[in-house]
Amino acid sequence: MLVAPSILSADFGHLAEDVKAICNNGCDLVHVDVMDGHFVPNLTIGPVVVSAVAKVATKPLDIHLMVQNNSFFVDLFAPFKPRYISFHIEEEKHPHRLIQKIRSLGIQPALVLNPHTPPEAIEFLLADVDMVLLMSVNPGFGGQKFISSVITKAKRLKLLIEQHNPNCLIEVDGGVNDGNILELKEAGVDIVVAGSYVFGHKEGYQKAISSLQV
Repeated sequence: MLVAPSILSADFGHLAEDVKAICNNGCDLVHVDVMDGHFVPNLTIGPVVVSAVAKVATKPLDIHLMVQNNSFFVDLFAPFKPRYISFHIEEEKHPHRLIQKIRSLGIQPALVLNPHTPPEAIEFLLADVDMVLLMSVNPGFGGQKFISSVITKAKRLKLLIEQHNPNCLIEVDGGVNDGNILELKEAGVDIVVAGSYVFGHKEGYQKAISSLQV
């Protein structure tokens, strides 16, 4: 299991130090939540902050757009050369076109599904993406409780991926911890995003991250 700590839960007063720390303590990706206050009821970070993160991160960036006007935000964040840029299928009218644009920029495109959106909604896009992110909380805020139905959803998605694009990865974001990580692995999940669990762990970042790398 790959682990992508979400810097949404980091101490923004010491953001550079926190990013360096998770990279030095075994994380696989650095998850960056971009929210615009329209698609979700929260505002987070823009390109100035992500530029600073990119300079100190020694692991690839995993940028999750929770925004309206996805193409505009892709242009803002593409210069930082993240490994992934993911966008919500619920917000994008022309997903195939945006997928092509992201790939043309040398970035791996990924789709995101809100908790209520079935995996079948993206069946005919799976061949064109490298990852699907399943939200296991309602997007917008960290520290929420895990929605357990994502386990069944991940299993359904895994079956579709095996049919259309076996190389596509499954990522899960929201409420992930050492109590549900084995279920997620058994459901076919490849990457987990963990924010408050990692940054708030009493025994430190290394212990938190390693407990999820099952």
